[in-house]
Amino acid sequence: MMLACHSLLLTWVLLAAIVRSHIWKPCTDLLPLDLLGRALPRPGQAPPSQVQMVQSRGSRGLQLAGAITTALSFPASQIFTNCDHFPAEFSLVATIKIPRLRQKRNEYIFSVVEESSDSLLLGLRVSENRLHFLATPPGAAGQSRLSFKDVALDDDRWHTVVLAVSGPYATLTVDCGLPLELKQVQSFPSALSTRGSRFFIGSRRRWRGRFSGLLRQLVLLPGSDATPRLCPTSDPRLAELSVPQVLKSTPLQTGHQGPVYPYEAEARVTLGNPPPCSRPEQGQLWFNAQGRGLFICDGLTWTTLLQKKERLDYVEDYQDLYTGSETFDVEVFSIPSEGLFMAAANRDSLSGSGIYKWRNGSFQLYQNISTQEARAWKHFIVEDQIFLVVANSRETEPELSIVYRWNRQWRRFLRYQTLETHGALDWEAFQIHNQSFLVVANHRRARDSNHNVHSVIYRWNPNTKLFEVNQTVSTSGAYDWEFFTVGPYHFLVVANTFDGQTTAISSTVYVWLDGCFQTFQNIPTVGATDWETFQIDGRVFLAVANSQKVSDRGPSPYSINSTVYELSTLTQTFIRFQDILTHSAVDWEFFTIGDEKFLVVANSYDGSSYSLNSVVYRWQGYEGFVPVHSLPTFGCRDWEHFSTEEGSFLIYSSATSRLSKVFKLKTY
Repeated sequence: MMLACHSLLLTWVLLAAIVRSHIWKPCTDLLPLDLLGRALPRPGQAPPSQVQMVQSRGSRGLQLAGAITTALSFPASQIFTNCDHFPAEFSLVATIKIPRLRQKRNEYIFSVVEESSDSLLLGLRVSENRLHFLATPPGAAGQSRLSFKDVALDDDRWHTVVLAVSGPYATLTVDCGLPLELKQVQSFPSALSTRGSRFFIGSRRRWRGRFSGLLRQLVLLPGSDATPRLCPTSDPRLAELSVPQVLKSTPLQTGHQGPVYPYEAEARVTLGNPPPCSRPEQGQLWFNAQGRGLFICDGLTWTTLLQKKERLDYVEDYQDLYTGSETFDVEVFSIPSEGLFMAAANRDSLSGSGIYKWRNGSFQLYQNISTQEARAWKHFIVEDQIFLVVANSRETEPELSIVYRWNRQWRRFLRYQTLETHGALDWEAFQIHNQSFLVVANHRRARDSNHNVHSVIYRWNPNTKLFEVNQTVSTSGAYDWEFFTVGPYHFLVVANTFDGQTTAISSTVYVWLDGCFQTFQNIPTVGATDWETFQIDGRVFLAVANSQKVSDRGPSPYSINSTVYELSTLTQTFIRFQDILTHSAVDWEFFTIGDEKFLVVANSYDGSSYSLNSVVYRWQGYEGFVPVHSLPTFGCRDWEHFSTEEGSFLIYSSATSRLSKVFKLKTY
């Protein structure tokens, strides 16, 4: 009896072993298989010399750069670990960017090739406006080919394609769009052997048919359609299932571990003003021809790679510019394909105001525009159209300020829209959420000389192509508006000068909330005439120009403190940072030279003379702004900094003389 039980137990053990040995296992894991990642070297290994990383349209991909077509390859046995058969049902995901292909040119995204015979077992191939899926069934005399037509993949833009194969059906989804389905004569083979074969990424193991585009993602998903895993998505052209980490991280990060690939990116070249830097531009290069610097966008700001560090040495008298009459304001701006311009706001209504163009290293009169005691100009762009708006301050009925638009055919500014204003002294233009705005500083009403009037915020109507009243704001002798942004928040600050009795009043900072500007903070000022906002090392500053202490009793001093305020992250308000003694200050201008930051003040009057030194201050960290240059000026009203091929310059206008001056900033 004991022997019989032992024999029965042994029989059950043998049967269990036989059953376990015949349990079905898939040839590979039913998880996304990153084919591109498997072809890349592991961390610590040298990158293939024939592969380079390329940044294009804000995303990175790999490109075969040399004559060797086996740079990205690996044996099929690496992924088919349980058996040698390619899955009968699967999907392929590829993110590619392909330049225009010539007729009859075919390029392989990937292929599976039997190494001994060089026979193609499987391949994904692109040609002009088509995508082809090729397979060689076991025992077949030739290849089977499925061709998806009119897919427009070779347009030099990023696309993510999903090819799902199940039985006789093949479905192609491009950029999460509508699927295209084709039916094969025969189902995809259920026993396509991959023994002795090799995956080749970007080629068919030969020079002919090598992939010339960029490859960001190549994934095999056995057993299912990958489309539901990818779609919907906010960016269907760059939908991700599995992208190699080397293509997702910043290529020039400090402490970078792993292979360092030869890196190439689309580059922007400018003469000074930086192009936009946001997530789509991450990894893009910018060469500043004026500053002789090379920068890379980190997704937020331009980070210096190489740059000659210029420093300000001294200021040189460069050009005497005689305008039609006294000049209250100058506005320097550029027009693409035309060059650098400067608009002068001139006092005399008979002679009007001049538009000057930078020619042969100096400003020369280009156009004259009729104005009525112009006090300021503002340049702005709406819907690719270039505009100038003038603040006319002449006390007539009605008081009108004019918007001018640049006419490309006539290459002149022509009258576009008329807006009613009241002693207008300034315009500010800005954008919020792709909406364009103008705000005017109404100083006083002519009929009763009342300084407590409403200033007006206008919004551009894209249907009527005109500016329309959006909001009115109560102001007191408004002199200047300044718009600035801190993170996701948008601010406007007004310089209130006089309320009819005193100049010791508050100027107000407004914040954009719920579709309008609301009071954020009231800041005590004394005859405020200008606000200047700037940032240094992530710190946000506001500088106010205080002009005169006027009240109904006592003297009215002109030599008073102007103040620099800093936005406190603790109190979330602007707090006093530094007081600077000024003499009827009417303008601040912030500018940079190399890594150095500067403020220059327009000192206009000290109670006895208009002939004063206006001062350039340099930022020195803990010490704040320290005076470094004193520039003789006469009735100085406005400063503007600009750069050309000849170097960096400052221009100031005089409210008491026809002479404005251009200074050159000499650097070393």
